[in-house]
Amino acid sequence: MTTKHPDVFSLDAEVMDVIERKFQEKRRLAHRRERQLFGIFQQEELTAEETWSLKFMFAYMPVNDLADYDGELFLSHVRQTLKIRKAMPWGERVPDDLFLHFVLPYRVNTENIEDARGILHAELAQRTSKLSMEDAILETNYWCHERATYIGSDLRTLSPLSMIRNARGRCGEESTLAVAALRSIGIPARQVYTPRWAHCDDNHAWVEAWADGQWYYFGACEPEARLNVGWFSPPARRAMLINTRISGNYGGPEDVTLADEWFTEINLLENYARTRTITVHVKDEQGNPVSGALVRFELYNMAEFYPIAALPANEQGEAVFKTGYGDLLIRAVHEGRWGECVCPASSGERVEIIIAESAQPAQSVDLELVPPPETEGSAAAPLSESAIERHNERLEEGTAIRSAYEATFMDEKQALELANRAGLPPQRVWEALQKARGNSREIAAFLEANTAAYGEWPLRLLESMNEKDLIDTWMETLNDHLVGALAHKDGLPEEIFTTSVLRPRVLYEKIVPYRQRFRSSFTEAEIEAFRSAPNELARRLEKQYAYWEDLPNLKGRGNPIGTYELMGGDETSLHILFVAVCRSLGIPARLHPSELKPQYWQHGIWEDATFDATGRAAEGNDRWGTIRMLPDPGTGAAPPAPSYAENFTVARLENGAYKTLLDPFGKHDVYAQSFEAEPGDYRLVSGIRLPDGAVLARLTYFTVNAGQTTDVPLTFRSAKTTLPVLGTVGLAEPLTLLDGTTADFGQLAGSRALIAAWLEPEREPTKHLLRELSELAEPLSEQGLPILLIIGDDERTSSFDPAQYPKLPANALFLRSRDGDALPPIFSQATASEAGFPHVVVLDAQRRIRYSASGYKIGTGKEALQACTQLEQNLGGDS
Repeated sequence: MTTKHPDVFSLDAEVMDVIERKFQEKRRLAHRRERQLFGIFQQEELTAEETWSLKFMFAYMPVNDLADYDGELFLSHVRQTLKIRKAMPWGERVPDDLFLHFVLPYRVNTENIEDARGILHAELAQRTSKLSMEDAILETNYWCHERATYIGSDLRTLSPLSMIRNARGRCGEESTLAVAALRSIGIPARQVYTPRWAHCDDNHAWVEAWADGQWYYFGACEPEARLNVGWFSPPARRAMLINTRISGNYGGPEDVTLADEWFTEINLLENYARTRTITVHVKDEQGNPVSGALVRFELYNMAEFYPIAALPANEQGEAVFKTGYGDLLIRAVHEGRWGECVCPASSGERVEIIIAESAQPAQSVDLELVPPPETEGSAAAPLSESAIERHNERLEEGTAIRSAYEATFMDEKQALELANRAGLPPQRVWEALQKARGNSREIAAFLEANTAAYGEWPLRLLESMNEKDLIDTWMETLNDHLVGALAHKDGLPEEIFTTSVLRPRVLYEKIVPYRQRFRSSFTEAEIEAFRSAPNELARRLEKQYAYWEDLPNLKGRGNPIGTYELMGGDETSLHILFVAVCRSLGIPARLHPSELKPQYWQHGIWEDATFDATGRAAEGNDRWGTIRMLPDPGTGAAPPAPSYAENFTVARLENGAYKTLLDPFGKHDVYAQSFEAEPGDYRLVSGIRLPDGAVLARLTYFTVNAGQTTDVPLTFRSAKTTLPVLGTVGLAEPLTLLDGTTADFGQLAGSRALIAAWLEPEREPTKHLLRELSELAEPLSEQGLPILLIIGDDERTSSFDPAQYPKLPANALFLRSRDGDALPPIFSQATASEAGFPHVVVLDAQRRIRYSASGYKIGTGKEALQACTQLEQNLGGDS
């Protein structure tokens, strides 16, 4: 039965009934914060548009946002957005459905929410209002380039305003800024992801924006002179999924990957790549369809099998997935039992999986997995010389604006003066202020105000925080954590106190001032009882907790105060709350480093504050086992150096699926000591990525028992590679250094192999390569081979400074490209030319090309090192 509703946003009565029903469900869930969230509906001046905009937002709002923010923030956002729609010339041309799903939303990713729409609008409205929608999108991206550029960082997403303050961020933060900016001028925009690449490790995010009936794509903060162009276009043609998640029941024309009750995931892959549709039929051992089985489409990336999609089987036991022409491992899980198979690109589009297993295989399994092949894109009409020249000028102007802003950050001299006044170690003070960037004066003021009373502890608090935390944490918050923690310092080992009491962050949540609040929420008698038996605190917290499975990427992102006020959310949020309250009461607590299970320190050991499937605190403490990795005994070629999440991972079998342990990325001293692991069945995945993107993977299965050490040999498959002659390079002699002086190529190169790379320093792919070379500085320096980093005049901006890369190998040299230093012909081939910078070659002693790579490809630095090593060992041959 439908109810008569006012005519708002072209919504029919049935849709409005759904919104009303879901709004009321969220309102019941958030009843503890009724006044803070829903008191705004009592305002008499609310219009029908404002009311239904708010109801739409609340209906599909993540529970964390119900916990962390107040209704006034959302009302301000709605009013500004409706005002913008009327003010911008294209506002009325945007259909209501697109407006609700791609303009109205206040959230893009997992960022902290701020009342930023009006601020961004004030920056952009005048610059864009007289342009076409397409040109307004391009202009907005030039503005984003003025405000921020790429740098790799951790998984917490900075808000748009924090991103501007920082002036740099990872691709997920760049695209969050660009989407928020476009929405602030009324243009529909969405962040799109390839969850994981198939041809190399890592992932990427970019932006799609709508203009007059068509969606266009672009790279956020990396402007091009026209839309539907980006350095990631060639990699996207090799993707296995490109998607976006939309709050609400979105009914647009795109393919739907997953229609959840609270969100919709749409599949955009066919706009970028060739696609195929796989239909998985899940059956039991008797041949009956298994309705509700979870079908995981797993892609090898970062040495794990990552589920790029997880879809429930329908009543016929079917799950349908549109993907690319690469290999997948498909695993179907139901009630702890499972079945799996490899689905190669060459197979048919019908896959049958029998769910029969509850235990894992006894023997190791070797797999060879192939990504989609490289393909050429459609040739675009060439731009005019004047358009190219103006575009390059805009890039230079944007870089200069951003550089001028960065010049306002506190510098090393100011850090030294502060350190001297406060009596603190200068280098440590400078490191903290350097990380704080646009927030450096706030951090400096905190140190200045507190060092006299607390000595080095204010600085040590800053050092206990993640680098990104220094960008968006204010003095009020820092004071709360400093004073609240130091009250409990006595009697604890210093390391335990620093990492598990003083440290404000638990996981990826926004840091807020919670200590005084939690300290005042319990009586002294309760606090003493919790200190004696922290599981009593776990019982107290879970007793009134309402469990809600939130959006997958927002689990554990809510701040502890919000979670405490709402007493509802996902399981990880409860665990974070437990740890935060413990630290506030002087009880050392943490989430286990690899398992993310809540623990507290008592009697000199870490105890589990275990929760069952519903979160209820359990009695006792299960004993842990340990895993000890053993070196590959080796039967031929030397195995690669182990590196966690680069060429191996460990995962535990949970309810029929493997959950990867979260050991530090890049950890390589894996043989030095054993590590804790819960009892259970495990899978070790090791893999060697070949230059063409294919993977030689090995799956090794083992079991960990409580109280015992399990030895696990870390073995890799043998990968024999040849280094054929691909061409020659005619580098000019002498070469020109950045300062204008010259260097003799013959003397630089000598009679050994070398690496040469042509760079575009402002773009993300080049920054990835320079980061990889920095991470490989030790082995590259040991080899002593020349590394020539060549930058053309067209690619170099005035802000480029080699000092930004202090960790490069000692034998790396930046050079200027002159007219005679043309790119080798190998890079004029279609796929390499379109892939763009960086272009990398390894040359042998005869200056012949023995390895080449172009464009975005994580792992290029390591491949170049391996090629050099092979040439130095005279294993390359001339074939």
